Formats: sequence, structure tokens, C-alpha cells
Amino acid sequence: MLLRTHIRKIQRAILISLTGTFMMSAAMAWTDKPVKLLVPAPAGGNIDVIARLLAEQLAADIGQPMVVDNRPGAGGAIAVQVLRSAPADGQTVLVTASNVLTEIPHVLKSGFDPNKDVRPVGIVARGNLVMIAAPTVPAKDFKGFVAYAHKNTGTLGFASYSAGTISHYAGMILNQKAGLDLQHVAFQGSPPALAQVMGGQIPVMFDGYATSRNLIATGKVQAYAVAAKNRLTQLPDVPTLTELGYPELDFSNWLGVVVSASMPTELQEKIHKAVRQVALNPKFRGRMFAAGFEAAEDWSIQQLTQSVRTDFDRNAAIVRQFNIQINQ
Repeated sequence: MLLRTHIRKIQRAILISLTGTFMMSAAMAWTDKPVKLLVPAPAGGNIDVIARLLAEQLAADIGQPMVVDNRPGAGGAIAVQVLRSAPADGQTVLVTASNVLTEIPHVLKSGFDPNKDVRPVGIVARGNLVMIAAPTVPAKDFKGFVAYAHKNTGTLGFASYSAGTISHYAGMILNQKAGLDLQHVAFQGSPPALAQVMGGQIPVMFDGYATSRNLIATGKVQAYAVAAKNRLTQLPDVPTLTELGYPELDFSNWLGVVVSASMPTELQEKIHKAVRQVALNPKFRGRMFAAGFEAAEDWSIQQLTQSVRTDFDRNAAIVRQFNIQINQ
């Protein structure tokens, strides 16, 4: 009799648990159909990695398939145009890094207004910029590199993973604030730029931590500083440039979900809640950290929208200040 009662209690507990899970999934679901996640980058890149982690967790949370659709090209404009041409019914969303909205439109004709045509509705991760140097550079820290650069005026350069990106902006601002004359050398992407730094052909660059972390860990490049206000969880001993007296060198990108601005507000909020749940999920966070990203802020749609406008305006000012030419 006692055994039977115990079994019934266990069965009731399981039923309550399953019912709660179902109710949570139903509440989180903004659709009862498969969802297409557009990615403005090729498979295997940082945005794609986050998109696939997000897709897996969202599918589990809301009980609908998530289909990742890579649409690289034109600095992200191709994917954005696909998003805008699709019905604003939640069946098609964009998973992107914020630089597609805040940097690229200043140097490429994107064909859309990031402050009017699209709306960020959720953030799941943040990518940070790290100042790294070739292993052959004799300086072992940031101050040492500044002294080294002053002694070698006119002979050193800095690499970037593309003109008109924060890796370019950061180098130009460093030149200005530290009184250096490092020459900018632009590459098509992080890997070729990193190859030149590893090989010692170019002494320094600002790169995303997610792409340079393994090189830092194995000693193939040196990490001088983080271009952020706070130290990275995974690089606790590396100072920030703010600490070192350069608060202007605060650059990072968030990664998250963007929808068409024509989407109804109520639907935007439903997607926001589902994405926020993913960002707080311990399993997702563990996999995100393992990929080299940091936790994201718990921002509302309004805060995200303002962050896009703030970064967009700041980058526009940098482009004007340093006369960075727009690619027609």
C-alpha cells in the first residue's frame, strides 16, 4: 500500500513537471510553424556559431523547428533585404552581430536604414575586441608596445579584418590618443590578418576574442589589452584600455535577433521573451563561453534599439573624423 502511494506521488510529480514544461513552451512560442533564421555570414563564422546554438535551444524551448539559412554578402545587406521582403509574421528572423547595423552601412551602400527598417528584439551574447601582437614583438605589455612604437616611428603597421570596422577604428583612435603613426593594412576577414600577425609581418591588430582566443592560449600571439570597460571573464589578467587611460577604445558587438520594423509590437515582445530565455539558459551560456563569447546584457527592445542608434552615430563620427572612404 505504501509502495503504491509512493508510486502515485512520483507519477503526479512527473505529470506536473511535464505540464509545466509544456505550458512554458506554449507561452514562449510565438509561432506554430518552423522558423527561418537568416544569417548574414557564411557557415562556420562567429555569427553562424551563435545562430546554430540559438536555433538548437529555441527549438527545444518553443517546440518548433529552427532552420538556419546562411545569406552572406554585401556586408549583411543581402540577408537584411531577404528579411524585409518576407512577411513580418515571425516565420523569418535575422540572427546577426550588431556591426551589420552600426558599422557596415557607413562604408558600404547597404540599401536599408538600420534605425528605421529593422528592429533588434533580443540579445544572447557579446563579442569583444582584443589588442594582440606578434610573438616576435619585444614588448610584453601595452605600455611597452607604445614605447616600442615610438622608437620605431614610421616603420610599423596595424592590421584590421576589414576597412571601416571596429578593428580599423580602434587602430586609428590608438594612433591619435597615443601619438603613434601605425599604418593601416586592411584584410578581407580575420584569418588572413591573423596569419600576418602570427608571422610577424605586421606587429599588431585589434581582433575579436572569439577568433583569436586559441592563438592567445597557445602563445601564437600576445594579448596586450581588451578594448572594453570591463575585463573579460576568460582573460582576467589582461587589462582593459579604459584601465590604461584610453576610455575611447571601448568596442564590442552584441549578437542577437533582429526583425523587420513592420512586425507588430506584440509579436516582437513574444520573440524577445523567447530569446531572453535562451540567453539565461545555463547550457546555452556554457556553450557560448566555450566559443569565446561573453554574457549579454538583459536589455529590453527599447534599450537595444537605443544601443544601435548610439553605436551607429558614434561610428559615423569616427568615419568623418578619420576621413574613412565609403565604398561605392
